[in-house]
Amino acid sequence: MEPIYVILIAIFSLIIGFAVGYFIKMKFLSKKADEIIAEAEKKAEIIKKDKLLEAKENFLKLKSEFDNETKETTLKLQRNENKLHQIETGLNRRRDDLQKKAKQIEQKKKEIDAIKENLNLQIEIIEQKKTELENIYSEQVVKLQNIAGMSIEEAKEQLVQSLKEEAKTEAEQQVNEIIEDAKLSAHEKAKKIVIKTIQRVGSDVASNNSITVFHIENDEIKGRIIGREGRNIRTLEAATGVEIIVDDTPEAIVLSSFDPFRREIARLSLQQLVADGRIHPARIEDIIAKVKKQLEEEILEIGKRTCIDLGIHNLHPQLMRLVGKMKYRSSYGQNLLQHSIETAKLCAIMSAELGLNVKIAKRAGLLHDIGKIPEEETDLPHALYGMQIAEKFGEKPIVCNAIGAHHDEVEMDNMISPIIQICDGISGARPGARREVIESYTKRLQDLEALALSYKGVSKTYAIQAGRELRVIVASEKVSDKEADILSYEIARKIQKEMTYPGQIKITVIREKRAVSVAK
Repeated sequence: MEPIYVILIAIFSLIIGFAVGYFIKMKFLSKKADEIIAEAEKKAEIIKKDKLLEAKENFLKLKSEFDNETKETTLKLQRNENKLHQIETGLNRRRDDLQKKAKQIEQKKKEIDAIKENLNLQIEIIEQKKTELENIYSEQVVKLQNIAGMSIEEAKEQLVQSLKEEAKTEAEQQVNEIIEDAKLSAHEKAKKIVIKTIQRVGSDVASNNSITVFHIENDEIKGRIIGREGRNIRTLEAATGVEIIVDDTPEAIVLSSFDPFRREIARLSLQQLVADGRIHPARIEDIIAKVKKQLEEEILEIGKRTCIDLGIHNLHPQLMRLVGKMKYRSSYGQNLLQHSIETAKLCAIMSAELGLNVKIAKRAGLLHDIGKIPEEETDLPHALYGMQIAEKFGEKPIVCNAIGAHHDEVEMDNMISPIIQICDGISGARPGARREVIESYTKRLQDLEALALSYKGVSKTYAIQAGRELRVIVASEKVSDKEADILSYEIARKIQKEMTYPGQIKITVIREKRAVSVAK
């Protein structure tokens, strides 16, 4: 067989095989497509059923919601209908009530009209009676004036005067009752607090004088102190400002000055000069300069120690210096530092008893007389000057007011200020605290008696108990018992306003009726 035929047969076989394969493949694909279509139709049927079920459920749900809303709406409509029915019923009742009230008002109106007519008639009758009474009154007034011998105005004036006197008497009685009641409740408590305060504070009552006695071993030292032609003693007096009295007093030299600070400088300087033995003007000036420096340091140390002992903190150094300098000052013979410390302790105790700030009270009590240590010339009272010093060095307003008000130079604006004033009086007024010049003491007693004598009806006055009690004797025919009470009160107020005095003054008005006859 020829090769070309072989090739052709092979090609034909290939074509037939390819055709058969293609036919088989197409048949397979057709079958596969049918399966896919069948499966898709099944899934579509399932989805259709699910969607139908879901749509049915949604429909039922919406239907249920719609039914519920319909029921609620129906219920609301029913409630509104019931409310409207109730409102309608109430309006009907009110309409009926208003109709009844309108009928009642109409009836009342008729009754009022009838009453009004009766009143008009009665008014006419009253007017007639009034005219008749006025005529009778005028006739009676004329008769009374003729009988009494005074006019209506005079009678009124007499009546008003009588009522005034009666009212004044009642007012005086009430004032006396109030004062007595206040005394019973307040005086006892105040007395207890003051007594308790005084009992808890003890102090030295010794007073400083205006001289200091410097003791020496022998009289030969007097000549060395005087120096050649008196140069040494003149230098001492010029440098210290103290008068040095060298007389016949054995083993003593007197240092005289009203300034205790200068006397202390002179005393310490003399002590060092006598111990050293070299006494001449140059040495005297050196020693006095050193003593002044030592005393300044000692003054500051005294101020610090005083503040520490009293528990007072954060005090300005300049105020501490002034506190220390109080040691060398006196008031009426009473040492100023001792008085201020005593006042501070009294203030602390009294403020504690009254439930006030103890630290502020103690601070104000210590500084209350700081104005008696002037650093410069001033015409101000020591209380006002002390208040300025305290303000200058940053003290609290309550402390400054207590300092300025303890002699009533300024108005008190807190509860601490009167305590400072009271404790200052307690410290200065106790027995032995102060010496008072006899002239000023006598004048104060005379002024006290003259003040009471200036009142009408006072016959005699006696200042007793060192001026702490004033006995006032009044004429019984000029002053009544009630007027005596008023007189005592008025004298006390006038003394309080016009006089300056330590402590308190008791005013006792004595009124007595004496009947005297003689048997012969």
